[in-house]
Amino acid sequence: MEQGERCLQAERSIQKKYRKSIWNKFVGGLKDYEMIQEGDRIAVCISGGKDSMLLAKCMQLLQRYSPTRFQLTYLVMDPGYSPENRARIEENAALLGLPVTVEETNLFQAAEAAEKSPCYLCARMRRGCLYRLAREHGCNKIALGHHLDDVVETVLLSMFYGAEMKTMMPKLHSSHFPGMELIRPLYLVKEADIVAWARYNGLEFIRCACRLTAGTAEGVLDSKRQEMKALLAELRKRNPSVDWNIFHSFHNVNLGTLVGYTTGREDFPFLAEYSRPGSPYCSLGEEASFSGEN
Repeated sequence: MEQGERCLQAERSIQKKYRKSIWNKFVGGLKDYEMIQEGDRIAVCISGGKDSMLLAKCMQLLQRYSPTRFQLTYLVMDPGYSPENRARIEENAALLGLPVTVEETNLFQAAEAAEKSPCYLCARMRRGCLYRLAREHGCNKIALGHHLDDVVETVLLSMFYGAEMKTMMPKLHSSHFPGMELIRPLYLVKEADIVAWARYNGLEFIRCACRLTAGTAEGVLDSKRQEMKALLAELRKRNPSVDWNIFHSFHNVNLGTLVGYTTGREDFPFLAEYSRPGSPYCSLGEEASFSGEN
């Protein structure tokens, strides 16, 4: 099959075969969380993996058909990829008809020098570099390829290892780059559907291109996030809707049943409101509903 035909097949499959699971979820997330406005200049950040490549293709299709006018820059930040991975990214971009701009940095080298948490340091530096490069290209937003699985895994990680409840937001203002915003257009798309799309089109993307993970079985370091992936896979065997249940749970938070919550700037312990007239802290039978009592 010619390269042009493969590109058309990949496009059609997003809007036809995977219309319900990918395209509708993509468009729905953009609308639900108001991610794109008229006149936006968006840097679509491409790491070379399946998620960011699908994101770029969806954004390209959206720009083609949407009545909202916005501009796109397909930005590949090379943090020190091997020649093989760099070539794979450029080949896939050409195959999918994505006019990428490659910016070189030495982030991998800097992260490797860190004695502790090189992955965390690399992620922080990558985000800062992406904001800076996007601004240099005249953009006011960066789009990242995080999907629903990433969001749900973050909730579990925060509970199990952070002793708090927080998640990955669909969009955020940058605290260090005023006027810049981060959006996650694949927020409602499941990873399994992204994998299925890539396999259907015979596309092979890089996984993690970090030199620290070279030679590991799955191309990733042994991490807590991988532990969450395994846990969710086991839970799905008993409840196929577990991902969506967790996802919807942090959209339907009942503050009247929480011992405390925080905005990140101010704490709200329940005792501060407990004795106030009209307090939401009163028994409505929720204890019985969870304990099985009548």
